[in-house]
Amino acid sequence: MSQTEPRTAEELMRSRFEAYRSADEAWLLRTWHASTRPKTVDLTGNPDWRGLQIVHTVAGGPCDDTGIVEFRATYLNEDKSLGVMHERSRFVRENGQWFYVDGHLIEN
Repeated sequence: MSQTEPRTAEELMRSRFEAYRSADEAWLLRTWHASTRPKTVDLTGNPDWRGLQIVHTVAGGPCDDTGIVEFRATYLNEDKSLGVMHERSRFVRENGQWFYVDGHLIEN
């Protein structure tokens, strides 16, 4: 997947969602902060991601160094029912590049 460098934390969140949809492990690793990045990303059994809704952002703009993006991502379960992942993700910008740090699931 060809990616342009995200200018905001929200843009990075959107690009990472698309990377999960297309199973682009290289982009996921490249945009994961070194302090929390796993050695590999195994997308075996990756759900059929359907949509992304940005719920709320805190900072994360072109002039910020940190940001939070709260989102809901929908996916199809094996039985074709709709699932929702609701998360608040933390991002950091270093040397002009945004990185995903970690996320905390929110129970609905």
